[in-house]
Amino acid sequence: MPRPAYPRHLNHSYPWAWLALMLFALVLLGLGIGLRDPWPADEPRFALNALEMLKTGQFWFPHRGGEPYPDKPPLFMWASALSIAITGSVRLGFLLPSLFAALGTLALVVDLTRRLYGQRIALLSGLALLTTLQFVIQAKAAQIDMLLTFFTTLGAYGLLRHALLGPTRRWWLIGFSAMGLGIITKGVGFLPLLLLPAWFWFAWRGQATRITWKDLGLGMAALFGAIALWGVPMILVATFGDDPSLTAYRDNILFKQTGERYADSWNHLEPWYYYLVKVLPWAWMPLVLALPWAIPGWWRHARRGDARLLLPLSGVILIIVFFSLSPGKRGVYTLPTTPLLVLALAPLLPDILNKRIFNWLGTGALALLGGSLLIAGLLGAFGLPALATLAERYDIVPWAWWILLGVAAAGLLFWLRPRRGMLALPLWLALFWLSWSTWGYVLQDEARSPRRMMQLVVSITGDDAWLALPNFDEEFLLQSRQPSVHFGDQTPSPDQFRRVFAWLQETPGQRWMISEHRRIDDYSCIDLSQAHDLGHQNSDDWWLIPGSAVVSCEGDANAAPLFVAPTTLGTRYLAP
Repeated sequence: MPRPAYPRHLNHSYPWAWLALMLFALVLLGLGIGLRDPWPADEPRFALNALEMLKTGQFWFPHRGGEPYPDKPPLFMWASALSIAITGSVRLGFLLPSLFAALGTLALVVDLTRRLYGQRIALLSGLALLTTLQFVIQAKAAQIDMLLTFFTTLGAYGLLRHALLGPTRRWWLIGFSAMGLGIITKGVGFLPLLLLPAWFWFAWRGQATRITWKDLGLGMAALFGAIALWGVPMILVATFGDDPSLTAYRDNILFKQTGERYADSWNHLEPWYYYLVKVLPWAWMPLVLALPWAIPGWWRHARRGDARLLLPLSGVILIIVFFSLSPGKRGVYTLPTTPLLVLALAPLLPDILNKRIFNWLGTGALALLGGSLLIAGLLGAFGLPALATLAERYDIVPWAWWILLGVAAAGLLFWLRPRRGMLALPLWLALFWLSWSTWGYVLQDEARSPRRMMQLVVSITGDDAWLALPNFDEEFLLQSRQPSVHFGDQTPSPDQFRRVFAWLQETPGQRWMISEHRRIDDYSCIDLSQAHDLGHQNSDDWWLIPGSAVVSCEGDANAAPLFVAPTTLGTRYLAP
């Protein structure tokens, strides 16, 4: 395939433009690191997994407060543990894996686009990726999916280098190895294999590198070899060890969390059209606004048999179909489609960006977003009861921030006019993310992290007092500054309280528990005159209750297992 031609002056300026793009991405995606703690729902869990690895040295089997955590493979937890260990701080380290994964994904998309279409389109593709809502959201969140997307993008990059710019067996094997690492990050790391049906078609037509049985065999060997880096030691330790909890972990992670979770999901149940109607319209914003022109463009390229565009597009379609067929669905599952969508849109971007109606759509989207924030901010500032109640519930008063963003949107619309709506919208999104990562983090952190509440608890109980957390959420165990116990993530609530009552009654002068007001209201046996009101945190009101307050409650020491978190699990890494 001939190398794309571009002006000679761009040859010299491109490295500087690429560097500027990556530095902008680093600032946009990295700003705010160190300003907040891990937030629910997932971030505290993975930080807890990482801290426990560092505390106990048990890296093959992730744990959460002493209890095996079989829901996800450990590669993301390894990355988190390494980042926290290097920085010496949860706040500094827990977001780094997602940041570096996002920068790596961006670099892969830009490089492949440059090789296929030239330098100008490569830079446009990078900016397009950086404006996409779901991509930036996940780059600024400590969840598994951004690291998964890096590995699936690297897998697709290796396969597409071999298919469209090859043959290059090295990149073919790198792609399969990346898929193996993706699988031990999250089970669906094999998603780039969905490129193969279209690839076989184009190879048969002579428009892509042919795939041999030898290539497939070597590729699968590389994939399983990467999985074996963790899978083999885990299986051997669980099989030949004497810990039944590790055997249960092995069976859960290999069977229940893979095929059973896909075919017969037990949560996040949604209809087949969930992604098309409820997720992609916002997750792909503003790229989704280009679809009225992209779809006819894709059709024209399909009639010409352009494998460069149609291969990544086939991956987007088949990934959406794959996840739509499972009854269990979450919006974040579609994140790996975003880099492939950008690759499929890349050659069409210069023409689409010049479309007048496309820019008007960008203007409309910005007017809607900015106008909504401005109106909500003004109504909140003037004390609208519904917004005042919402602010009180979440303990956040964002009115000035929202008003500023609304005014900024109005200013950009006035300055750039509707004919440049697709310049105004990305500029406003950049401003939004920069303010979110600073002002927004400061506004939300105290409401979403129980750091101060757990400091208050230890100031009342003392450093050496034991604390029980029935029906615990990971953020409380993560921020605990004293020896802590819990009673199992899957144990029913009544069983947990019978167990905690028995545990407290063993040494009531040295043991305490925290629980929500609404749960304690069910137990009239508790003497609340001895309890300490901890106030409002994470949308609930909390009591700190000493063991002496539950001596008349009926306990059952056999009702549920007791898990002991490694002592002072995060004290070293949680210091402000």
